[in-house]
Amino acid sequence: MLHTSDWHLGATLGDVARDAEHQRFLDWLVTTIEQEQVDALLIAGDIFDTANPPATAQRMYYEFLARCRERAPNLDMVVIGGNHDSAGRLDAPAELLNVFRVRVVGGLPYAPGDKLDIDRLLVPLRAANGTTAAWCIAMPFIRPFDVGAAENFLAGVAALYAECLAAARARRQPGQALIAMGHAFLVGGQLSDTERPIQRGNLDALPVDLFPDDIAYVALGHLHRAQSVAGKAHVRYSGSPLPLSFAECTYQHRVILVDVDGERAAQIRPLSIPRARDLKRIPLTSAASLEEVKLELRQLPRTPTEPGALPPLVEIHIQLDKPEPTLRADIETASKGAWAEIVSIQVHHPSTGGEGSSPCPDQPRQSLDPTDVFLRRYGTKYPHRPDPPQPLKDAFQELLEKVQSNLAEEVKPQP
Repeated sequence: MLHTSDWHLGATLGDVARDAEHQRFLDWLVTTIEQEQVDALLIAGDIFDTANPPATAQRMYYEFLARCRERAPNLDMVVIGGNHDSAGRLDAPAELLNVFRVRVVGGLPYAPGDKLDIDRLLVPLRAANGTTAAWCIAMPFIRPFDVGAAENFLAGVAALYAECLAAARARRQPGQALIAMGHAFLVGGQLSDTERPIQRGNLDALPVDLFPDDIAYVALGHLHRAQSVAGKAHVRYSGSPLPLSFAECTYQHRVILVDVDGERAAQIRPLSIPRARDLKRIPLTSAASLEEVKLELRQLPRTPTEPGALPPLVEIHIQLDKPEPTLRADIETASKGAWAEIVSIQVHHPSTGGEGSSPCPDQPRQSLDPTDVFLRRYGTKYPHRPDPPQPLKDAFQELLEKVQSNLAEEVKPQP
């Protein structure tokens, strides 16, 4: 099996589209599936960056599925929805894709009578000889309203997995493995700054013991750093395939290759993804004076490092003691002719203890994350205590989750 997640097709960094990087990743992934003779591909959510992705992102997704079918005719593919995805948009072509051995579960499926549709959540995974080698629980991202009430969220999620696991145990034969998928935040997972906070500010992080020991492998999505959870090598986040912010530029992005032997995972092997484009932070840590930043900008390469390479994206952090009216012009002069694209300029002021920062005045506001805007606004209003109290942060995240859930529902295809 090959486990991947958090593609975020259609994402941008500042105003720079990431389509070229995503296309190179998908090209590499198809080739890897063919070379490694993969039997099953598990995509654990956040296929798209938004509930209403651009046409270019949707085209890349469907073209990838078609290329996989052409070059690996016997490949089973399982796709679950993430918190960035529209469940309805993913599920709309599910019946058509099922004919081509692509099982899509965008949101929790229900049969007539509001009964959970177990048949859609359980996917048989076949070996090269055509026999069923494993049963996969394809659990999409779960929101509080999926399990009745937010205050019973953890119990509701546990009941969902328990019901599916009991059904999978009843269907599997001796020698067949149990596989679980999920798009969630587990206790012990390492966050970066780009995961959208979920479930009331991550207060409802799921326990790792949600997955009993007879599950051979757990393929998770949502966290962008590739990692195992709570010391369990078989419970894994594959992480995002490319850095989604400058905080992730030092990560080693991966997919996970899993060899299943009978009812257990015999080998779990991370495969490093070639970096399609470098992200550079100037300076690498903290902030620097304008003169120091200009010196580093002059040292950027002036020509491509290799044929066909994409120019690096650059984020600048400048420490200023007083306003600099010519800041943008000074930076443009220092970087003129550089083989790089400047994405953002963050200005740090000593009035906030060196911790606060603000975008350069002409940086597009639409490129900012809502949580980032909230934190910056609070730091500006209360410079002597720039970190909001936890109850206020929790309230903001709960409100943000409600707004984002409503936006996702609005783009569901109408029957």
